[in-house]
Amino acid sequence: MVSGIVGWFLQIGVVTILNIRTMTQRVAPSVVAVVGVTGVVAVFVAVLSMAEGFRATMANTGSADTVMVMRSGADSEMTSILVREDVRVIGDAAGIRRTADGPVVSAELFVIVDLPKRSTGTTANVPLRGVQSQAYLVRDNLRIVEGRRFEPGRNEIIAGRGAASQFAGLEVGRVLEWSGNSWTVVGIFDAGGTVADSELWCDASVLQPLYRRGNSYQVVRARLESPGAFDRLKQALASDPRLNLTVVRESEYYAEQSQMVVNLITTLGTLVAGLMGIGAIFGAVNTMYSAVASRMREIATLRALGFRGGPVVVSVLAEALLLSLVGGVIGGAIAYVGFNGFRTSTVNWQTFSQVAFAFAVTPRLVASGIVYALLMGLVGGIFPAIRAARLPVVTALREL
Repeated sequence: MVSGIVGWFLQIGVVTILNIRTMTQRVAPSVVAVVGVTGVVAVFVAVLSMAEGFRATMANTGSADTVMVMRSGADSEMTSILVREDVRVIGDAAGIRRTADGPVVSAELFVIVDLPKRSTGTTANVPLRGVQSQAYLVRDNLRIVEGRRFEPGRNEIIAGRGAASQFAGLEVGRVLEWSGNSWTVVGIFDAGGTVADSELWCDASVLQPLYRRGNSYQVVRARLESPGAFDRLKQALASDPRLNLTVVRESEYYAEQSQMVVNLITTLGTLVAGLMGIGAIFGAVNTMYSAVASRMREIATLRALGFRGGPVVVSVLAEALLLSLVGGVIGGAIAYVGFNGFRTSTVNWQTFSQVAFAFAVTPRLVASGIVYALLMGLVGGIFPAIRAARLPVVTALREL
């Protein structure tokens, strides 16, 4: 029994080595198979890296001790309305971090303005956020990299680095016109690759009258005394009969917002890769049938010498998997070199505004692409392998 198993594996080794040595005789069809798999994997990884980059940007926004307070029932900032009394009560609530200047809370407005994209010139929706002075403490990862902060009470804006790279007209010193009002760009900020990098900021008290918002806001962002103070704040606001508010951690809010776009990109990317994969599988089938046909005599000779059909099947599959592996590795490398870190923007369907982000070709995505390549090789090689194993020895030997 043991010797039979050992012999079976020895036969696999002999036939597989023979296959690999003769691959130089089948260069053209082998290259076609590799190129087909390479294209599929490159597209598959590149498209999914877009979803991964968007998800990472959204998920990395916020920290465990940062919360957002909105009107109860609102699923985004766009549908929330808060009044000044709400803001005051939130600032006085238990669990809010405080400094010598008062509670670390920022009541904010969120409006949409139009700017042309640098790449296409087409107009896109860009978020303009009105914030209060404590906003810089709420988001302590934000730093000015060019120019200065806006001055309270003036029509000045600062732009996130992501927005400045994607949209025209956001250079320091430029004057922009929206709804008959002039705004001067006075600074560029970096928010560590978070959603805020896609935004424009200004003084909330200036934005309110210009956009006819009265004394209303849409969201209050606040820093907690500690991550564990979340439940205490939530309970304090829920028990106040004057309020009808909902509290959510900022990181959870943006992670949930990313799901629609991530699912859409992933679905479309998988569909496109699946259709391309069918073509690559046909290419692999043709390549392996060609390989079997060119080796018909040697396979028949091996079978006549006592080699079993199983080792022949494994050897043909091994060649198909090797070609697919090469294509998968090359495709993954092309996706990484060509797309990793590439910056673009897309619509966040929750707020109907643009979010700038970078493609993220992660090791997990490259590994998934290689696995997909091997799957294509397996499917493409199975039928030619079975044909080789069932090849009538007598018929094949007649061609010797």
